[in-house]
Amino acid sequence: MEKNKSSLFSKIWLAVMLAFFYVPIIYVVFFSFNASKSLSHFTGFSLKWYESMFANRSIMEAIWYTVLCAVIATIVSTIVGTITAIGLSKSNRVVREFVNQVNNLPMLNPEIVTAIGFMLFFTSLRIRTGFYTMLMAHIAFCIPYVILSVMPRLRRLDPNIAEAALDLGCTPLQAMTKVIIPQIKEGIVAGALVAFSMSFDDFVISMFTTGPGVSNISIYVYSSVKRVNPTINALSAIIVYVVTAVLIIVNVVPVIKERRKEKNNVLEKI
Repeated sequence: MEKNKSSLFSKIWLAVMLAFFYVPIIYVVFFSFNASKSLSHFTGFSLKWYESMFANRSIMEAIWYTVLCAVIATIVSTIVGTITAIGLSKSNRVVREFVNQVNNLPMLNPEIVTAIGFMLFFTSLRIRTGFYTMLMAHIAFCIPYVILSVMPRLRRLDPNIAEAALDLGCTPLQAMTKVIIPQIKEGIVAGALVAFSMSFDDFVISMFTTGPGVSNISIYVYSSVKRVNPTINALSAIIVYVVTAVLIIVNVVPVIKERRKEKNNVLEKI
């Protein structure tokens, strides 16, 4: 009896948590189709706020800067983080532990501390803030997340596999690109996804490192939050659609590939 009560309580608690996380998202998506500006009363279905969003130059610039910054930061941080992680896996224990501790600092520090640090750094060097300073800051704080995602895959990798590849005639570059990286690609993809999401939705660091005329989605939404602006609902809804599509692709494509591989193996045996 007590076990059934505990199970029922767990289910109710899970339902409450899911509602807490997803009801606000559903609310935003639902009212993005509202015909009026009201955020509490649905007056009719309309796509005018989506049309208004695409016609708004400020929003489109914010989307452009956000996506461009996130893509470049993801590519650069994934390459640098992966190479760094591979290098650390071949380093001695003292160096590896020291670098890992330093690598954890940006993730443990409050974002406001990191943001002020970047701002003071650019100011002391008299670098004019703008898109490039924001991009450099994003690359810097994304790299630790890539390293953290790749390192566990490297720990499970046979330490002699690279040496075996070199003995068989591979150059160091070939050993890394054709032997090591294919073995850790899941960690690299995970690190890239984390880096992209961190860069895409960052607000605090972007706010302190950007300049006049350059804002990402987070900064634009913050500047518009004090007034009723239904186009923000449309923008948020589109982000939800894109994120959902990416998650479906990332989770479904590997399953499809695995099933095809199993099917081909069965056909070969036949």
